Amino acid sequence: MGEQITDTRMRRPVITARATATFDPVGRSVATARAFVRDTLQGWGCADIVDDAVVLTSELVTNAVVHAGTAADVLCLRNDVGVRISVADRYPEREIPLQNAGQIVVHPDREGGRGLLLCGALASRWGVEYTAAQKHVWFQLDQPERPAGTRSAGPALPVDALPVADPRVRVAVVQIDRGGCISFWNEDAQDLFAYDREQVIGKPLTDFAAWPHTPGTGTGIAEALQLSRWEGSYGMRGADGRVVPVYASHLRVRDADGEASTVCLLVRDHERAILQSPQRTPAPDAATQAVQSEGRPSDPFEVFIGSPAPDDLDGLLQRTVERARDMLDGDAAYLLLATDDETELEVRASTGLPSARQRFARVPVEAGSGRYGSARMPAVHEDLTAVPGAVPLLSGTGMRSVVTVPLKVEGRLTGSLGVAAEGPGRYTNEEALRLQFAADRIALAVERARLTELEKLRRGSLSFLVEASDLLAGTLDRDQTLALMAQMTVPTLATWCAVYTVADQASEPELSYVLHEDEDRIDGLKTLLMKVDPPEPVPTPGARVWTAPGDAAHDAAVRTSMRSLGLGNAARPSSGPGATLATASAVGGETVVLPLVARNRVIGMLTLGKPTEEHFRQEILELAEDLSRRAALALDNARLYSERTAISQSLQRSLLPPEPLPDIAGVEIEVIYRAAGEGNEVGGDFYDLFPIRDGAYGFAIGDVCGTGPEAAAVTGLARHALRLLAREGFGGPAVLERLNAAILDEGARSRFLTLLYGELWPQDDGSAILKVVCAGHPLPLRLRQDGTVEPAAEPQPLLGVMDDLELYEQTVTLDPGDVLLCVTDGVTERREGTRMLGDDGLTDVLTTCTGLTAGAVAARVLRAVERFAAEPASDDMAILAMRVPEFQTS
Repeated sequence: MGEQITDTRMRRPVITARATATFDPVGRSVATARAFVRDTLQGWGCADIVDDAVVLTSELVTNAVVHAGTAADVLCLRNDVGVRISVADRYPEREIPLQNAGQIVVHPDREGGRGLLLCGALASRWGVEYTAAQKHVWFQLDQPERPAGTRSAGPALPVDALPVADPRVRVAVVQIDRGGCISFWNEDAQDLFAYDREQVIGKPLTDFAAWPHTPGTGTGIAEALQLSRWEGSYGMRGADGRVVPVYASHLRVRDADGEASTVCLLVRDHERAILQSPQRTPAPDAATQAVQSEGRPSDPFEVFIGSPAPDDLDGLLQRTVERARDMLDGDAAYLLLATDDETELEVRASTGLPSARQRFARVPVEAGSGRYGSARMPAVHEDLTAVPGAVPLLSGTGMRSVVTVPLKVEGRLTGSLGVAAEGPGRYTNEEALRLQFAADRIALAVERARLTELEKLRRGSLSFLVEASDLLAGTLDRDQTLALMAQMTVPTLATWCAVYTVADQASEPELSYVLHEDEDRIDGLKTLLMKVDPPEPVPTPGARVWTAPGDAAHDAAVRTSMRSLGLGNAARPSSGPGATLATASAVGGETVVLPLVARNRVIGMLTLGKPTEEHFRQEILELAEDLSRRAALALDNARLYSERTAISQSLQRSLLPPEPLPDIAGVEIEVIYRAAGEGNEVGGDFYDLFPIRDGAYGFAIGDVCGTGPEAAAVTGLARHALRLLAREGFGGPAVLERLNAAILDEGARSRFLTLLYGELWPQDDGSAILKVVCAGHPLPLRLRQDGTVEPAAEPQPLLGVMDDLELYEQTVTLDPGDVLLCVTDGVTERREGTRMLGDDGLTDVLTTCTGLTAGAVAARVLRAVERFAAEPASDDMAILAMRVPEFQTS
């Protein structure tokens, strides 16, 4: 029997988890689907591929629910390779157009089909499957390979090259809680420092650490314990009073309850190779860089960085500056990375310097030939006091001498590495060559790690912008848009945010919204910004630095401190010094302004800020610029919508009768009006009540065919024509005949109109005489005192259909206690399924209204209509009730 060969490439992945959901064919389902996929993958621990999965799912679900117009089924499968996600719609006939070469014929600017382009660009594998009822588009995202066990291996070394250690290597494990006190002390720590666990638990680490305090160089112990990672040497006082030099590796961790603490691994200083390699010894020259090990040269990169090398950019950069400092026996070191256009350098790592203040600070690249400050060539400064400002990064740090070398990849500047010392004349060209040799060894690894980080950041940015656009497009309310703009930037992009709006070119910018990640700082920040002149509304794209808030905060903090010390004459502020100092700290970092430009006009500014001495990354500013463009368009759309809504409502209100309605002696009048549609105050139904002459009043209630603005236009024509014609002395039939002609003259804009028009004369005997014409309108109902209900008019042809109408009026006498109810068909045609209220239902309601006032009658009819069906009314509705009160006896 031959040997059986298994091809692992053909192995079917093993499914280890499954999640599925169905989303309705509505626009909001896209955001819901994104949230479902994000929550699912984060729950599975697939954080590395979440952003790609969210972007692809967003596009494919959009294709299903928007373009195909069907529900979308999303299926997530986790396997031992990665994650496979399938999006299915119910439109299998809608095939994917393909070329012979298998490329998708989809233009990137088209609304549909872009998801397939993204699948081809981001997914490990993808495909389309058709069934009789569905079309499935699936994609596979493989998890990055992270082999278990050894992360990376260093070269084999001869025994004499191995680091020397005591017979029993002891690694003290000390855990420090958030307050800086020791919470764990292992047995090796007891052996190294001769303290029992009971003697140290709960006591500050500062009681035992002999921390270096070299002026202007060292990081304080409290600051070091707050850093995510820190490595270095210091001393630990033993129980016998002697200081034990140790080499420490600190790691910031968080427990299951979210509490932060720091784990410290300590070894004797001469055993540092256990925690860090290589030892801090002078590096060999270029001729002896290759160390033979079992007949093979060692990797120069590993010789400099140590093994295993950090697998993240920040870790690699921090290890680089520490190795460079150790190699040249310096007091500080720093590394800057170049921006994409190589015009600026950004501080990314440092040691021996106040890194918390300098991180992401940017300095220009000095390209002048022969200058020490040039970042493109190695440079040595023997004494910085002789050339003040040559290295701005080192100003005020106490450093005197510095050597800098460029990091280049294929001739392109990618960064700069520098080592500094407190004494002058410490470095020569020989040290510059040694540092340049090391920089050449690590430049490619740094650039590769930077590009990996940048790609991950850009994919996360794409996911962020997709969700931000969806949120901004979901509202047309100006205040809500302002709030969304701020909430999307804080804390994702900045620590605090302020939005200024510009009403027009002649207006000054107005502070419209302020947000800080700490809610207690919002009021103080808003007060500070109100005292500062707003930034200039410049349409130039991109972020520009704005120093006014930081300067104002610094001045306010100084004045507050002087008052608290009794050095100022002014009264102490009511908020106390703490609030002003906290505000100064909150805005003391970099502040940038991005213009909000929409339709070639500056409509506002988006201001982003960092706390004390912090700076923005260039990638974050680019993301903020993309967001500002989307936010500006959303804000301008909200402004236009608000303006048009205000205009529409103003015009609609002009179509309603003036308020209040005339008070008619001897007759109670009540009107209830409801227009269908959001934001509509006037629809196709209308009413009116107006004086004609002394003792005579006209009233009308009508219904124009249709709803919305077109119907409202005919409403205005009818109401104004009725008043004008009635006051000219025309009777009811003549008024309606002339109105009919006016409607027909509108041509294509004309609408059918049902109208009940009447004239009312209150009488001295307490009754009222009415002359009514009912042109195609629901008949008015008369309620007598005995509870009987009867129509008060006969039906006649509606208006807007025929040229020649022969209308007549009917006379009705309302006795004391009688009620005349007039409604539009929005009342009688109220539906619940197949049931309709109808004329009979309205009659039954009116029968129960004997003895009620006109207002009570109208309210009871409205309540009956609303209770008849659960759904909101879809048609306009008007109710006009008139009642002649009963005789009053003295």
